[in-house]
Amino acid sequence: MNAMIVSQQWVPAREPDLDVLLRAWKLRWPGAGILALLPEAEKDIVPLLQARCRGLSMPLIGALFPALVANDGFHTDGLWLVCFDSMPTHFLVPDLASGDVQPLARAIRQALPGGRAPILFMLFDSMLPNVSSLLYGLYEELGKGVCYAGVCAGSESFQPMPCLFDGESLIGGGVLAMLLGDEVGTLALRHDYPVSETLMRATSSQGNRVEHIDGRPAFAVYQEVIRREFGIDLTHDNFYDYAVHFPFGLITAVDVLVRIPVAFDEAGSLWCVGEVPPNSLLRLLKAPPAENSRCIASLAATLEAGQDAVQGHPVLTFYCAGRRMHLGAAAVSEVDQLVRATGASSLVGALSLGEIDQESDLHIPRFHNAAIVCLSLPAEAGK
Repeated sequence: MNAMIVSQQWVPAREPDLDVLLRAWKLRWPGAGILALLPEAEKDIVPLLQARCRGLSMPLIGALFPALVANDGFHTDGLWLVCFDSMPTHFLVPDLASGDVQPLARAIRQALPGGRAPILFMLFDSMLPNVSSLLYGLYEELGKGVCYAGVCAGSESFQPMPCLFDGESLIGGGVLAMLLGDEVGTLALRHDYPVSETLMRATSSQGNRVEHIDGRPAFAVYQEVIRREFGIDLTHDNFYDYAVHFPFGLITAVDVLVRIPVAFDEAGSLWCVGEVPPNSLLRLLKAPPAENSRCIASLAATLEAGQDAVQGHPVLTFYCAGRRMHLGAAAVSEVDQLVRATGASSLVGALSLGEIDQESDLHIPRFHNAAIVCLSLPAEAGK
């Protein structure tokens, strides 16, 4: 738990470039470990990266995402490498579709240090249909012993793809979890999606599949509400053009969590990013245009109010792929606003497929869509 992030760099996915950078880091920090963020298009470089790190005795963990995030927007080439002076405690766990998190929770509990609760930063495979349930299971086991945060990795096509790795393995259907302490600073997550007046109930659902809303096929009800409230004639043919702009809001006791529909089936069910429990209350949301969003200002204010300065230092940043689909070209402008509003020296991150934080008072973990996650790095980072 005494690890520090000492450097981070984008590097082309080529053997000579990887070799030069890894050897330089190994020479400067002999006990160094690596966190790698790769775009899906560079997945074939994973075996080479694993071999290079094994050859240098450098622990490696990482994940594949639809694209990378940097100061100038989004990239599908190269990879972000984040260097720790020593590897933080981490866990790569496959086969979580069963929902059994007790072995992972026991391992985390045994590794917890005394004093301030560390951040449990989790990278889940986005194809898991039960991430929210897994988070609640961890909360039941760990309580307030950790601060919950993370994102989902994988393919923007929502097709199964092994997307989590360490120095030996590349897996799907699981989680890569890290315990982070003083090596990171303040966490902030925002989506800024307004809530409509329509109230519905998911009368039948399984995991992330909503079968019936108010006792009728979910797709039919979704069509009617979009037509009535927003004048959009939704069809099976134009579903992918509009669904990202009109997500569901899952009503909880303390918040509204965004759930973006990403697919439908012949029975009229809707598949969302993130679970929708049976009998959940839903509202239809209309994603705001970039010019009306206060998301960036709110993120910057939270980071500035934290215990570590952001000005002039890197910020680990994950930007929801669905949010980028909604905003289109304006998503790049929003990234630029984030750089300017925070004064960050660089954004180091990726497009995510689901985002995780915790409710501020109860510390209960929450699974979001359409959000931006920022984790400030302390003053030592980047030097």
